[in-house]
Amino acid sequence: MKAIVNGIVKLIEFVIVALLAGMALMVFLNVILRYGFNSGIVMSEEMSRFFFVWLTFIGAVLAFKENGHLGVETLVRVFGRRGRVICMALTNMLILLCVGILFWGTWQQAPINASMTSPVAGMPMIMVYGVAFFTSVGMGLIAGWRLFNILTGRVTDAEIAEFVGDYDDVETLIGRGE
Repeated sequence: MKAIVNGIVKLIEFVIVALLAGMALMVFLNVILRYGFNSGIVMSEEMSRFFFVWLTFIGAVLAFKENGHLGVETLVRVFGRRGRVICMALTNMLILLCVGILFWGTWQQAPINASMTSPVAGMPMIMVYGVAFFTSVGMGLIAGWRLFNILTGRVTDAEIAEFVGDYDDVETLIGRGE
């Protein structure tokens, strides 16, 4: 299971790098063409914006998997193990609610976005805003898995330390195999 998750993470990282490289290449090439040759690629500005949207939404899933989002670690550090686990469970339940709303809203908006096209590239806008499906499902699966581990008592001290932001403790606990 861990090998599959690591493979998916590597694929997501590759997609993020490709989007960032594509965005930088399009903008750089357009600058060269505009200042050097008084021309440009019409689609590059629009596509670089779309790439940025995809990069942000896809990166949010990866950041969530690595507990990279902002948290109120100062408050959570005050609690003992039980309090931290309760906060972790409440956080993941709240996240499940939020990504459920995100998915539902994207679902409701999808027919409109499918019927609209972007002004320059002419691609359906569902291809831009549909990335919210990926984000909501990805974050929902991660939050659901974490909640499952909490409710079944499988949450490790390393996961709790990572949630709290004690990254020194995470390395120590992982080194000891906990």
